[in-house]
Amino acid sequence: MTAPSPVRTLIVDDEEPARELLRAFIREWPDFEIVGEAGDGGSAIAAIESLDPQVVFLDVKMPDLSGIDVVAALPAEELPLVVFVTAFDEFAVKAFEVSAFDYLLKPFEATRLGVTMNRVLTRLRSRNASAPAVAELLRTLAPRGPAQLVVRADGRHLFLETEQIEWIEAVGKQSRIHLMQPGANAAPLLVREPLQRLEARLDRSQFIRVHRSAIVNRRQIREIQSWFKGEYVILLRRGARVVTGRTYRQVVQELIGR
Repeated sequence: MTAPSPVRTLIVDDEEPARELLRAFIREWPDFEIVGEAGDGGSAIAAIESLDPQVVFLDVKMPDLSGIDVVAALPAEELPLVVFVTAFDEFAVKAFEVSAFDYLLKPFEATRLGVTMNRVLTRLRSRNASAPAVAELLRTLAPRGPAQLVVRADGRHLFLETEQIEWIEAVGKQSRIHLMQPGANAAPLLVREPLQRLEARLDRSQFIRVHRSAIVNRRQIREIQSWFKGEYVILLRRGARVVTGRTYRQVVQELIGR
C-alpha cells in the first residue's frame, strides 16, 4: 500500500520569530510538509491560490489584511483547513464565525499543537476515504444515454451532456465551460476543477486540447485558419475564436489532415 502524501502546510505570520517557531514545531511531524510561508495578508492569498495547501496556520492580527480578511477574500469551497494563531483571545469568536478549523493562542506548547495536528490528520483522512464513494455514487446516479460530465459549480453537482459542450478554457485553477444549449445555461459555467482534470474525463475522440488553456469539441469546429508562426485560429460554429498553442500544433495539423 502506498504511503499517504504529507499534508501540504502553509505558515502565515508577519513576524519571522513566530514563523520560525511554528516551522520548528511542524517539522517534528513527518506527516506534514511545509510548502510555503507568507508574511502578510496579500501574500497569504496568493500563496493559498498558487500552492494549494491543505492546512494553513494563519496569524489573525497582521498589517493591511488580517487573517480574518484573508479568509473572507477566498471562496469558501477553495479554503484549506484554517488554524488561526494569535496572542489575542478576543479574536476567537470571530475566527470560528469564518469557519476556522482550530485556534491556537500564543504562546502555545508542542502538546497543544499536537492536538491540532492530529485533528487535521483525522479530518483529511476521513475526507479522502469518502471521496471514492461520492464519485461512485455520482456515476451510479448518472442516467444512461449520451455521455455526461459531472462538475461542481456554485455548490451544486451538475450533469452536463458532453454534446452540449462547445469548448472549455482555463481560468487559473478553475475552468470555464462554454455550453451551446440556450436558456439558463447559455452563460459560460465556471467550475472549480482544473482543465487538465476535466480533459482526463472527456472522450478524446470528441474533445481535443489545442492550447494549454483550451479544449474544443471537434464536432463544433467550423473552420481552421493559419495564424502567425505556424499557429492556427479555430472558428467554432457559434462564433467563438480559439487560438491554438505552439505545443499543440501537431494535434491541429493531424486534425486537418496535414
